Amino acid sequence: MHKTVFTIGYEGLDQERLVAALRDAGVGLLADVRAVANSRKRGFSKGALKAGLEGAGLAYAHARSLGTPKAGRAAARAHDADLMRRIYCEEVLDTADGGLALDALAEMAAAAPTCLLCFERDPERCHRRVLAERLDARGFTTVDLFG
Repeated sequence: MHKTVFTIGYEGLDQERLVAALRDAGVGLLADVRAVANSRKRGFSKGALKAGLEGAGLAYAHARSLGTPKAGRAAARAHDADLMRRIYCEEVLDTADGGLALDALAEMAAAAPTCLLCFERDPERCHRRVLAERLDARGFTTVDLFG
């Protein structure tokens, strides 16, 4: 069975464009991989995002434990992808809890077409690229969406 995982950053999008991109790709579940699912951007805080997605017939899951630690977010904002990646792997993915959270994400993605959500538009500057690489090693193919 061919397994695909999608990624998207909501930077520059509104909720309607996000939903359209997810529907066009055939996504059924949005996995929010932000450590803090709050946003100053209207429609992208956890409650509003979940309600909007569910209203559009899409499922929502907050995978908080797969979010980037504060130092990793600071490195991403400083455009230091290598430092962000190192912090993310050391403090999240390469820990026992991170491995279990990645297992759970892989199970979700195998059960329904799943898209990983974070803020950054460019997946190369975001921890969702690291997650996608780990899922690719488990037999998934990654498709980046841009809305």
